[in-house]
Amino acid sequence: MDQVLLITGGSRGIGAATALLAAQRGWAVAVNYASNSLAADEVVRTIRDRGGRAISVQADVGDEAQVVAMFEKVDAKFGRLTALVNNAGVVDAQARVDQMSVQRLERMLRINVIGSFVCAREAVRRMSTKQGGSGGAIVNLSSAAARLGSPGQYVDYAASKGAIDSFTIGLAKEVADEGIRVNAVRPGLIDTEIHASGGMPDRAAQLAPTVPMKRTGSAEEVANGIVWLLSEEASYVTATFLDVTGGR
Repeated sequence: MDQVLLITGGSRGIGAATALLAAQRGWAVAVNYASNSLAADEVVRTIRDRGGRAISVQADVGDEAQVVAMFEKVDAKFGRLTALVNNAGVVDAQARVDQMSVQRLERMLRINVIGSFVCAREAVRRMSTKQGGSGGAIVNLSSAAARLGSPGQYVDYAASKGAIDSFTIGLAKEVADEGIRVNAVRPGLIDTEIHASGGMPDRAAQLAPTVPMKRTGSAEEVANGIVWLLSEEASYVTATFLDVTGGR
């Protein structure tokens, strides 16, 4: 049976690194993107040039209709899904809670939390042995921020990742006897473009001295953990968190 993986937010950073590594390990990979089609197409082109199979699929994970259409496209191209990486997420500009608008909070939760729920819902419908599937694996992207709270920067982002932690535990136990494993990876200070989108492009480098290992992590180091959790090497691992934080 083909191993079919959908990665949300797969056009850059951790998502792109995961797509490249999973394809190298033999997965057929669907690379989701919200707006950056050029970046997604470049990931797909790289995978194909290396002999792998990949497609790009546009969808805003905060829009239910777009998520459903995305999964149907993957069905049509690769067949039944066997793995999902819930990687798509956003941060916002540095702010205290008493400065945050409802619009900011709604956007954060719609994309980071509701989007992950809806994508997991569609994945479970395809993977569950109780619904005709043959099992599978889901890896949610949480963050060390869920433990640390990100005071004075983005408590809303930290809270959204705290929700992902609870979601991971609950869903894992809900579908454990249906052939589906659900785990989460919690990256720490990783050198990706997400910091720039939050208005702090140098954040990772500035905070590197606070990490016990005294350096930032790479997207590839996080991808190694994600792909391991997807693999049969992690066949008895569910409802578990893998911190990729350099000890932070």
